[in-house]
Amino acid sequence: MAGRNGKTQTIRNMLLSMAVIVPVAGLSYLFIPHDESKDPIRTVNYRVELDTARRAAPYAVAAPEGLGGDWRATSVSYKAHGREGSEWHLGFLDPQTQYVAVEQSDGPARSFIDNVSRRAEKTGKAEQVAGATWQRYEGPKYNALVREESGVTTVVTGTASYERLTEMAAALKARKADAGKADTSG
Repeated sequence: MAGRNGKTQTIRNMLLSMAVIVPVAGLSYLFIPHDESKDPIRTVNYRVELDTARRAAPYAVAAPEGLGGDWRATSVSYKAHGREGSEWHLGFLDPQTQYVAVEQSDGPARSFIDNVSRRAEKTGKAEQVAGATWQRYEGPKYNALVREESGVTTVVTGTASYERLTEMAAALKARKADAGKADTSG
């Protein structure tokens, strides 16, 4: 008899708790303001990080110039890894809200390309963009355009179409902080 009374008490207490919690949660939801029309994507201003990377990197750091206002920067980072090289990252959403990233490193090219392109494979096709040759890569998640130069690998990658990746690659200008002129080779 005592065991049954304990189970009944437990169920009764749980139901009483639910009777209090559910209305409070419902009222809280109704009275907490939420603007569903507001864009949840947070954009970043990358100018300070770009200037810092251009001073610190042993290569000319690339960033786009002249993209339309409908391109939104969403992430930026520069990491110096010593002997393993340094890495520059600048992520965007294109006008169709597809992801496009500019990635650069002076470390080992193959592992860097695999990592930032999410294991995309070289297609054997090349594109001329702003006077420079870029290799096409295709992958299950990201596609990429890759340019390997002496000392630096530049990858434009993401979920966007090759047309958008090419648009980003064409807008890239590589500079060092102390160089006043842009490298317009793309």
